[in-house]
Amino acid sequence: MNRSFIVASLSLAFGSISTSAAAQDVLTGDTRLACEAILCLSSGTRPTECLPSLNRYFSINLRKFSDTIRERANFLRLCPVSNQTPEMQSLVAAISDGAGRCDPGSLNKTLVMWRLNSKGVYETYISDQMPGHCTSYVGHAYTDFKSSGTLPRYVGLPERGGSWVQESEYAQALAAYTERVRREDERRRYRYYGN
Repeated sequence: MNRSFIVASLSLAFGSISTSAAAQDVLTGDTRLACEAILCLSSGTRPTECLPSLNRYFSINLRKFSDTIRERANFLRLCPVSNQTPEMQSLVAAISDGAGRCDPGSLNKTLVMWRLNSKGVYETYISDQMPGHCTSYVGHAYTDFKSSGTLPRYVGLPERGGSWVQESEYAQALAAYTERVRREDERRRYRYYGN
């Protein structure tokens, strides 16, 4: 089961292209936007056609973040296929928990941790442990982050300034990280040995 199942299910919900224009208008308003949001949020690549549904989805903001997640899930449940199978139900839960929170930029902001270094000074680092809600979202059978190159990957080591990047940028980011660490080590050796 994969993203093609979602596309097929949502296509049935929207009506096939060979049907009349009246039949294609079966889904309108928030119901249509909810179905489109499920499809758009199931991948890291989002075409401009996704803007109306994503704007509607991300406009749901309540005082408590837990309420926001609940209401976003309720919005996605407006799509008729959202409750057809346990897999679709878990997809809606994964999207509402993870969408907008599991991209590399968000992970680099929310996973900042503090530690006491050997000199007794607190310093920050970015954790290399992806939160459970992100693992559920990007690893769901019906999402497609890997093949789109948008799967978040951690580059380096937390204690050496590692960070999250998109998989499509991993090789370049790893080369830059390796070079930065090499230069830092070289400077340390120079200061230590005085050469």
